[in-house]
Amino acid sequence: MQSITRITSRTVVIPTSDIDTDQIIPARFLTTTTRDGLGQFLFNDLRRDSNGHERNDFVLNNVEAEGCRILVAGNNFGCGSSREHAPWALLDFGLQAVISTEIADIFRNNALKNGFIPVVVDNNTHDYLLANPGIEVRIDIEAQILTIGTDIEIGFPIDSFSRYCLLNGIDQLGYIRQQTAAIASLEENRPWKP
Repeated sequence: MQSITRITSRTVVIPTSDIDTDQIIPARFLTTTTRDGLGQFLFNDLRRDSNGHERNDFVLNNVEAEGCRILVAGNNFGCGSSREHAPWALLDFGLQAVISTEIADIFRNNALKNGFIPVVVDNNTHDYLLANPGIEVRIDIEAQILTIGTDIEIGFPIDSFSRYCLLNGIDQLGYIRQQTAAIASLEENRPWKP
């Protein structure tokens, strides 16, 4: 995982509420344990018709969405079953963050562990972002500040452990590996031995 301090991008908007993990990546595509190639199946049943052709009316299929790395989604994004493939598919497609008023806990945890940034904002900020697709947004992980355009700044929550891991480009295992000397010292100096 690479260190993530800031993401700056135009937004792409999917205003639908209650987008679940099966909509993000349908279960029939969960046959792999690697991340590579999952982006092609992102929102598959929304992006494609029953014959597999791209739908012109789905925002991610439009030229305006090209290069956008920040998704603004409706309320309750990532609900449904626990599926690490969901953030994998979003990342493989080229998205790096999602902004919503509510993000499901399991999805949020899976996202943070994989370097995909979930940002929760208030209703007024969310309404503004929904009404202004394509606006430039900066997500500053270190300062925990969301900057919209040139003059709107809003703080957003992120737990300190996830923030540390994102800023240092490590996952949970990487964090444990950083503690090897302290673990060895504890093992060596504890008063009882197994």
